[in-house]
This record gives sequence, structure tokens and C-alpha cells, in this order.
Amino acid sequence: MKGKGERSYPAGLISAPACFQSHRAAVELFQELFIKGFNLLEVVGFTAGLLYVLLNIRQNVWCWPAGLVSVTAYLIVFWEVRLYADMGLQVFYIGLSLYGWYYWLHGGRDDGEAPVVRLARRQAAVAALLGLAGTALMGYLLARFTDADLPYWDSATTVFSLVATWMTARKILENWLLWIAVDTLYVFIYVYKGLYLTSVLFALYLVLATTGYFAWKRTMPAPEPA
Repeated sequence: MKGKGERSYPAGLISAPACFQSHRAAVELFQELFIKGFNLLEVVGFTAGLLYVLLNIRQNVWCWPAGLVSVTAYLIVFWEVRLYADMGLQVFYIGLSLYGWYYWLHGGRDDGEAPVVRLARRQAAVAALLGLAGTALMGYLLARFTDADLPYWDSATTVFSLVATWMTARKILENWLLWIAVDTLYVFIYVYKGLYLTSVLFALYLVLATTGYFAWKRTMPAPEPA
């Protein structure tokens, strides 16, 4: 027999206390993933980084100021989560962004706008060699002398991101292919580290990198007949 004011529920439906517990668990999960997992700087880095890629696809030179905002925000974010190689990467990004900004405006013929070009075989060989050597050296130093997490994976994304950024600054078409490989690895790293918003950003980068490759390719002149 039920007491006064006590509600009954049809058989087969969840009880009120269980329903409240389920709702509370969902709220706590949301807070853990989408509030505690984010901070203002990560949101700034996410927004500016996405704008950078969208403008980059359109070969709009204002992508570089947007990139400067993004890397400055992420420099602090990565320091907080002890991804030191990625933190150092942002410093190099600042320099490369300034270089890319200048080169896009003045790297072409007669000091004009730079065109999209292909990656030369010699450039590809040098980039691969430097990328592998840099990854091994940085990974060893981080593993030996710091408390860095994922030192070799972090180093690989760091070094090859520098290579890809240099290729972007020089308007080399294949930069997008390298970004696809790097961004795939970044998604797994940031999910592992709990940077969920940043992992979403890099998943978007995968799609945008594919779009960027074909968008840039369409702007290149047709090869001359042999």
C-alpha cells in the first residue's frame, strides 16, 4: 500500500529515482567532456585554426593572421597538458606564419603573388630525411630528459607539421597530402589526452585538407604538351 503523495509508475517503465540518476549521469558526462575538457584558449585556438584552413583553401593571405592567433592560443594549451614538442612547434609556427604571409604576397614573378607549385623530387627526399631524423632526435630527447607524454608520436607530428607548414608557406601543392597523414595521427593523440574539441578540429582538418588539395590543384596551369 502506497503512502500519501507517493506516485506509482506503470509496470515496465523506469522508476523515478533511476530516471533521475540516469539524467544526472548524462549531465556529469557532458560536463566532463564538453566543459571540464575545454578552456577558453582551446576554443580560441579551435576557431582561429578552422578559419586559417578555410582561408588557406581559398589562397587568401589573411589565413596567416588567423593562424598566428591559433598557434599562440595552442602554445599555452599544450604547455598545460605537457605536450612539450607541440608547444615548441607553435613557436616555429609563428615564424613560419610570418614567412608565409610575406612569401604569398611577394614570392611570385616580379615580386607578385606566389603561384601554386609541385614538390620537386629532391625537395621530397630532403623533407623525408629531415622529418625522420628530427623525429628520432626529438623523441629521444623528450623521453630522456622530460616527463613528456607520447614523446615519439608527439615528435613525429611536430617535425612533419613543420615540414608541411614550410610547404604551405611555399605554396607547394603536396602540403595537403602531408597534412592528411599528420592530422590523422593528431586525432588519436588528442583523444587520448582528453582534448576533445581539438580532436574534432583535426578531424575537420582531414576533410578540409582533401578539399584544399583539389582546390589548389584546379588553380594550377595545365601541363604543356610534350
